[in-house]
Amino acid sequence: MSKLPDFEGLAMFGKVAEEGSFAAAATAMGVSVATVSRAVTRLEERLGGRLFNRTSRRLALTDYGRSLAERAAKIYADAEEAEDVARETSSRPRGLVKLAAPLSFGTRWVAPLLPEFFRTYPDISVDLHLADAQADLIGEGFDAALRIAIMEDSSLVARLIAPVRRFVVASPAYLSRYGRPQHPHDLGAHQCLTYVNRNKRDVWRFTHKNGEECTVTPTGVLRATSLEGLLPTVLAGLAITELPEFAATPYFRDQQLEPVLIDWRLPEGGLYFVTPTARARPAKVSALADFFISKLAAAEWRAETVTNQKSPNRRRT
Repeated sequence: MSKLPDFEGLAMFGKVAEEGSFAAAATAMGVSVATVSRAVTRLEERLGGRLFNRTSRRLALTDYGRSLAERAAKIYADAEEAEDVARETSSRPRGLVKLAAPLSFGTRWVAPLLPEFFRTYPDISVDLHLADAQADLIGEGFDAALRIAIMEDSSLVARLIAPVRRFVVASPAYLSRYGRPQHPHDLGAHQCLTYVNRNKRDVWRFTHKNGEECTVTPTGVLRATSLEGLLPTVLAGLAITELPEFAATPYFRDQQLEPVLIDWRLPEGGLYFVTPTARARPAKVSALADFFISKLAAAEWRAETVTNQKSPNRRRT
């Protein structure tokens, strides 16, 4: 015999005892009378004692059944309450959401939105994990992630929020001192800072607006795991680097950095809201998704209006 209690049998017995008949209990539970009868018979066989005295006109608890009825009815009531709570939780935004986001993007664009989110959804709390290393959503138990990437086929569900361009950038001081590259091949004569956390070596793949392609393996005096590690050296006028749009835009607006090779494009990625599955997604995750998608799709970090105002093909000497 299974060591697991017969919860179904106990619950159905408790409901029959409460309603006073198999038919009334079956109606209350939305099942057939035969289902209830089988469950009670199975429970009697398991426990080794009769729970009801049955006649064609009357159903009465035995003394043995009466000793068990109250506890069995509580099992049914507790199960109903548990389902009600779970149903309310799944349909109402509340609870903890474990969210992963890139370090730089999360610090600059996600964290500042959280006060408004918490005012809108006071019953939701967030564990925000900021790291440039890509989190394993399923293995590490994340509810969702914001990712900036060129998404590959996977079992994850990804919703595109906005495209994200990448720019090769330098400070005006650097361009004034070392000149502006006119072709990706020119980067071989420049200090180009790259990221450690990319596969083995960082490779920049360019496509010109006329269709020409060019691949460059940048070299420089510094590699770092995040753009925060690269920016001080670039802002000091000592090197060139590649930045995603969300990071470059504030520096374009402040004229601290300029895009170079404006007629060439690096592969465009996207900002995605990613979840392990879309099936039966809790209301708390849906609320978080809708909030961030609406806010981030507004694209205040987009660089188009900034770069279109530049004249980057002018060579500085």
